[in-house]
Amino acid sequence: MLAIVGAVVAAIAYGAATVLQAVGVRRLAAAPAGSSLWQRGRAGWLYGVGLALDGGGFLASLAALQTLPLFLVESMLASSVGVTAVLAVLFLGVRLSGREVAALAVVGLGLVLLAASAREGPARTIATSGGWLLLAGSGLVAALFVAGLLDRGRDRSAVVLAVASGLGFGLTGIVARVLHPSNPWWHTVFQPQLWALVVAGAVAVVAYGFALDRGRATSVAAITFATETVIPAAIGLAFLGDGVRSGFPVVAGLGFVAALGGCMALAARAEIEN
Repeated sequence: MLAIVGAVVAAIAYGAATVLQAVGVRRLAAAPAGSSLWQRGRAGWLYGVGLALDGGGFLASLAALQTLPLFLVESMLASSVGVTAVLAVLFLGVRLSGREVAALAVVGLGLVLLAASAREGPARTIATSGGWLLLAGSGLVAALFVAGLLDRGRDRSAVVLAVASGLGFGLTGIVARVLHPSNPWWHTVFQPQLWALVVAGAVAVVAYGFALDRGRATSVAAITFATETVIPAAIGLAFLGDGVRSGFPVVAGLGFVAALGGCMALAARAEIEN
């Protein structure tokens, strides 16, 4: 239950961060020309609060992944787009269409089904070679990001960058699932999977920003959601010992499809227009 609370907190933090950052950017853009750095900082301080919430959400997701399977946690994190949609209605005056309201309900139903079907437990311990494999994977994500960044075709570039972002976010989830502190704790810094998390996370954030700049928010968010949710879920089930409660495979499958489909239908709310 505590792990599920952590995943819920992470989703709320990520969703609220998107709204706060949008408000911060909007206020910053409205600052008079020639404003001092201090004045601009005061105008956009909510953006900093949003970044802090992103950090808190990340820590909460790390805690959740210690005992919950990837297919559940990643789906709950993707549902942060629903939190963004609700908060945008409450605080930014955004109006949701009937389709988006229905998508919110589908996401909620999907998450309930997933929570009911997930089997709690730690991931399998991976060998040192597995840590190096994860680090190599983060290098491949970085290479894909560079390829997308250098691509002069904006539409194709946006797709490649969105995939790189999704893979990066997904890899951070995988690492968080298998990362365990060493004894003594400071030896953790020598674990290759820790550096895989750092590299993949940094690349994911930067790639997502560039993808949004070059493509439509709806398409970019949908590609990122699908990549960061489906691939880690498959890897967790195949290699990390993630499992479903006996008699609940169909329930889990329906919940996963409903949650992911609803999130993709809400993808336009992943980035609030400023």
